[in-house]
Amino acid sequence: MAITLLQEALMYSVYFAPRGRKRLLNLGHQISQRYLSPLDNLVGVIGDAGAGKSVFIKGMFPGLELTNDDDGVNVRPLPLLDGADTGFFSSHTYHIDVRFESAFTQIYMLADAVKEAVSNGKRVIVEHFELLYPYLNMNADIIIGIGEEVIVTRPSIFGPCPGDIANIVHKSIKYRRMAHTAEDLTGFVLEKLFGFEHCEGHNDVKHGFVLEFDTKPNIDIDVLEEKTKELINKNVDVCYVDDNHISIDNIKFPCTGPRIHLKNSSEIEHFKLVKELKYNPLTNSYALIGIIGFEEKININELNSLKYHL
Repeated sequence: MAITLLQEALMYSVYFAPRGRKRLLNLGHQISQRYLSPLDNLVGVIGDAGAGKSVFIKGMFPGLELTNDDDGVNVRPLPLLDGADTGFFSSHTYHIDVRFESAFTQIYMLADAVKEAVSNGKRVIVEHFELLYPYLNMNADIIIGIGEEVIVTRPSIFGPCPGDIANIVHKSIKYRRMAHTAEDLTGFVLEKLFGFEHCEGHNDVKHGFVLEFDTKPNIDIDVLEEKTKELINKNVDVCYVDDNHISIDNIKFPCTGPRIHLKNSSEIEHFKLVKELKYNPLTNSYALIGIIGFEEKININELNSLKYHL
């Protein structure tokens, strides 16, 4: 009963979009447990390339075969279209990436296949749902938008429309990429200059990142900021290597979210480090906080307040 009321009363919920694969999978699982109903047949997912949609979907629907996954494995013939053509849907749940499939199939045909599957009681997860929506004449049961934050909403006849969600997440994803790139550049300098091979944890903050340490690290934050800015100003390339590594200026470096980066450090705006380590009595840890994107002076104690989100 409590879950049903939560679903019915939901206007929208907002979460930080984490940057590591495991954290994305866990958040997808949590959101499916909190907001997904067994009666939801049409699930819309919205977000730019590299936002982590595929990983998030795998967290929400473990075992689901994605028709165009991050490794470039393309399922053919497309199961959804095959079912619509034959009138027999062999599976309960289908996945479709509209942006990818529209290069091969007319979008109205994709829309007809989705409507046919839904009318037969099947569930369809649609990536880039905002592109398909004008041809469907119906909204999704639940929409998940992934940008700097994850937005979860159950639309009604009063909205929101998929385009509204798309406008938000497509504009905000650049801050997530900036924050993650700045985070890894800071970690790179920490390792090379201060000898820290890794921090104990990661956390999120609006337009920024948090590196957590179990014991108070002996770090000169002014020097760390200066050296990180020097690296940023060198306009170094940041490239995907594999699922666990990126390269920074052609040097291999560990990373848990290697696809969520800028291509070059020159795209990072207004990088700064908070000049004190913040102690968290709840976890007994120390946090090093990095901020990007804020040109004006900000109050670090209010960084997650609503005024920075509206």
